[in-house]
Amino acid sequence: MPKAQLFITCLGDQFYTQTLQNMTQLLEHLGVELSFPPEQTCCGQPHFNNGFESQAREVARNFLHAFGRSDAPIIGPSGSCVSMVKHHYPGLFPIGTPEHDLAAEISSRTFEFTEYLVNELKVTDVGAVYPHKVTYHASCHYLREMGLKTEAKTLLNAVKGLEFIPLNEEETCCGFGGAFTVTYPEVSRSMMENKVKNILASGADTVVMCEPGCLMNVAGGLHKAGSNIKAMHIIDLLASK
Repeated sequence: MPKAQLFITCLGDQFYTQTLQNMTQLLEHLGVELSFPPEQTCCGQPHFNNGFESQAREVARNFLHAFGRSDAPIIGPSGSCVSMVKHHYPGLFPIGTPEHDLAAEISSRTFEFTEYLVNELKVTDVGAVYPHKVTYHASCHYLREMGLKTEAKTLLNAVKGLEFIPLNEEETCCGFGGAFTVTYPEVSRSMMENKVKNILASGADTVVMCEPGCLMNVAGGLHKAGSNIKAMHIIDLLASK
């Protein structure tokens, strides 16, 4: 039986607890034995992205302590948070130090949820049923830093009853970018409105993504536009029966 550790992320913990429950249930249904390191906190991405590297390092140390006591894979529902651990943790610590070695080892076994299903478990069909027209937004970190281009669509294409509709400018940023929304609110709003315009024009009744931050932003944009189109995390769609 494969084992894995749950990395729940901040937005997941604060706003998307049902998504986390669905992630747990899907993994357990696939026979994965899960554990939850209770000491985990933020991955440090907000500090890191805003130039506070020393603070990010302290948060990373806590993450290494929490997840370093097991050699099981670490699975998260967010491409950006997983990318922080996978691509930026080793660089926070000097080469040759035990912390650098541990960060590099942990980064090698940290996976985004769809990446873990498709590329590690070799699962493409989880038995989901969702008879709706669905389009897909490719989140920036998921696509560009993680390099995940086909995994989400592979899982969506196996969902019974789902009609997939391509999204114009699928790979264009939705304008979230964490602190970007606060630092450059006008630019962020324009990008979000452009994304919503394309979603409205798609003819889909559901838009899916793999990133809680993008989900929050897009869902808010759709609500502001008065649209009934549903914004969903892919985990929630895959939990549909």
